Amino acid sequence: MADLRNLSFAELAALLATYGEPSFRAKQLFAWLHNRQINDLAEAHNISHRLVERLTEDGYGIHPPHCMRRQVSKDGTEKYLLELEDGLLIECVLMKYRGDYSKQRNTLCVSSQVGCAMGCSFCATGTLGFSRQLSVAEILGQVYASNALLKEDAEPMQVRNLVFMGMGEPFANFDAVMKAIEILCDKRGADMAQRRMTISTCGLVPEIKRFADLQTDIGLAISLHASNDETRQALMPVDKTYPLADLMEACHYYCNKTGRRISFEYALIAGVNDGKKEVSELVHLVKGIDCHFNIIPVNPVSGKNFSKPSVQASRAFQQKLTAHGLLASIREEKGADIDGACGQLKANYLKPLSS
Repeated sequence: MADLRNLSFAELAALLATYGEPSFRAKQLFAWLHNRQINDLAEAHNISHRLVERLTEDGYGIHPPHCMRRQVSKDGTEKYLLELEDGLLIECVLMKYRGDYSKQRNTLCVSSQVGCAMGCSFCATGTLGFSRQLSVAEILGQVYASNALLKEDAEPMQVRNLVFMGMGEPFANFDAVMKAIEILCDKRGADMAQRRMTISTCGLVPEIKRFADLQTDIGLAISLHASNDETRQALMPVDKTYPLADLMEACHYYCNKTGRRISFEYALIAGVNDGKKEVSELVHLVKGIDCHFNIIPVNPVSGKNFSKPSVQASRAFQQKLTAHGLLASIREEKGADIDGACGQLKANYLKPLSS
């Protein structure tokens, strides 16, 4: 059955027009789907039963994900394991910021694929393999499911900030991700703001340029994680296809095209990419690029021997970057006690099922 939430407003209006419905009906139904965020067409009280029946007969409906497991961290972060209609599992993470280091907000880390084909060696999702792309409705469903859980808890603040940094490579599912954002930002629906969204990519060069050409207000984060191709290829197979020279050329293109700053994500791994040599190489690598380094002390991943640097070592690396005039900060750790890294909850959930 086709999920109506896959349709943009224009597509929904065109569909309802084939049923002879007046133009205002699309606004009503779109609001139910994306503002009220209903899970069943029967909840749309000002939509006639006959129209609901006809849509259902023609194979249209709503297919919200089912929350299989919900974990809550001592810092307030929540992680959800969601089951899709076909039984496959994805994760999303709700991060609650309550004025400790930033403005109060709920930020959701959204997945774009079931699994991931990029194979980054420090990422738990990469160990799970790739199953398929998420549909527009399945991307939206993570936001709406999170809002429903917040509502159950009488939480007055819904999700208003999104980071596409969950399971999968967002730019490998470019069209679905951008269409989901279009629907989320539609004032007739969820009315979210592009400037409160960030998309993270491991470095798909053609899509970075394509994204730049769209001239959006969406932030761009690039998973860098190394200062030279030798180290980066060991950590991130994508570097074999798009080496650092090509990636930096795309970054220059993005900055020149949009005038926006890039956030470079840098998973700091003790003894691998945290030395003076790496600092020197990074300074040279990003010369002329308006950027900020988001330093992320690596999360432990089962089966990998990567060591998390000490707090002192992480701060020293940050200070060396800033001493060279680069903007750098250490990411505030969230959800470390609840399998907070991408893919960890799903991997741990599947272990007893396969044993």
